[in-house]
Amino acid sequence: MIQKTIFIKNAAILTVSSLLLRFIGIIFKVWLASRIGSEGIGLYQLVFSVYMLAATFATSGICTAVTRLVADELALGSKRGVAKIFRRCVEITLLIAFLSTLILVFGAKVIAKYFLSDMRAVPAIKILSLSLPFMGLSSCFRGYFIARRKASPTALSQLFEQVVRIVIVLLLVGKYAHKGLAFTCGAVLLGDTVAELASAVYLALLYLFDKRKLKNLSGRARPPFKIVKAVAHIAVPITLGRYLNTALRTAENILVPKCLSKNRTTGQNALSQFGMIKGMALPILFFPSTLLNSLSTLLIPEMSEAAARGRKGLVRDAVGGILRITALISFIFAAVFMTAGKEIGMLIYKSNDVGFLLCMLAPIVPLMYLDSVSDGILKGLDQQAFTFRTSVIDSAIRIVLVIIILPRFGLNGFIGIMYFSNLLTCGLNVGRLIKVSEAEFDAVKTVFIPLVGAIVITLLFDTLISMIHGLPNLVYITLLCVTSIPSYIAFLFMLGSVSTDDIRNYVR
Repeated sequence: MIQKTIFIKNAAILTVSSLLLRFIGIIFKVWLASRIGSEGIGLYQLVFSVYMLAATFATSGICTAVTRLVADELALGSKRGVAKIFRRCVEITLLIAFLSTLILVFGAKVIAKYFLSDMRAVPAIKILSLSLPFMGLSSCFRGYFIARRKASPTALSQLFEQVVRIVIVLLLVGKYAHKGLAFTCGAVLLGDTVAELASAVYLALLYLFDKRKLKNLSGRARPPFKIVKAVAHIAVPITLGRYLNTALRTAENILVPKCLSKNRTTGQNALSQFGMIKGMALPILFFPSTLLNSLSTLLIPEMSEAAARGRKGLVRDAVGGILRITALISFIFAAVFMTAGKEIGMLIYKSNDVGFLLCMLAPIVPLMYLDSVSDGILKGLDQQAFTFRTSVIDSAIRIVLVIIILPRFGLNGFIGIMYFSNLLTCGLNVGRLIKVSEAEFDAVKTVFIPLVGAIVITLLFDTLISMIHGLPNLVYITLLCVTSIPSYIAFLFMLGSVSTDDIRNYVR
């Protein structure tokens, strides 16, 4: 009972902090876009892609290794063993992080010239590379606190990190804006570096305080060489898998602006269009999925335990329920984005182009949400090898399509690639999930009726609200949501797509 209470408490903390962080992140991105423009956001996304490739190498498997080894050592009752494991993991991650930093610092010009094709990225790459050691430290600390079943240190550190980032960027962007995009982007990424430092220091203080609470029992600690071997056994496969996946994603992000620039229509605005899609439109489309992502994360241990105990009925019902709820929720949000995308783009970014992208990408929202949720649940059912293969195949196909299609079809070609990619990954992951869980998925009641209903209801209220001329965008969007969403829910109940028993079973 105590473990269940701790789990629920940690789940609530992670869910609330995730919502808050994503909301703050969107507001910050809106302000940043107004100061550095879509081209600046595009340059930021390019540099950050290279940075994440280095960060994946420096930190990927460390958090998991610390969590598992510290949890094992706590079970043995050795305070000294926990300290040894943690110290060894810190040494390993700092060594790798420093090597990664040196590669980025001394290779910044080569990366900017031959990979990013934009020398303005040089200062930003050098500045952001300095945060890798601090990111590695934070990864170790977070792994430790997960092993200790404490979610609040991770949540608070991320909130603190975001606050520091915003404060630093607010102070620096105005100061360096007149010096050009290279300096402005460097100032933004300096904020990221300082924020990583602040988060690492904060977590270090919490770690020192928490370590005193460990019971000094007489457990036997592992020898140092066995710690390194154990860390490598856990971290190396995880790191290699994520590194391959991240490398493919980075390659795609680098290629997109390059290939867009070869198109006659979009050539001069390639970086701006890349920034609008990756840094402006997609965060808005993904925002409503925060609750669903938190739910899928929480379901990982639940599905794992149920499967291990052979409770196939529980797995089948839970998977069927979450897929149905995800589909039903995603349809109404997709309809709202498709109908009010232009108004949302103008309200948030004051950009018709972002609004156009929201309208164009709205139909793939159900695919994105279902793919994200099914990916999380598959990992709980020990299907992580399948999700990894799916991700790698998808990335490889996207790269080929980017090279072939973008120079000829430009932005429309990239939108088409996103449709194909999301349809592929969603189909593979959802299909696999239904197969391994034996869940029932009624296409008519779960897909066809709700989809048609969401579109018709939203368009109907859009037509009625549009009769009132001169409405501000915020008022129009609010009216559309408060009329369409409740009507859609009532429609689902009336046609039997959702019942009170479904809600009761879902909650239970």
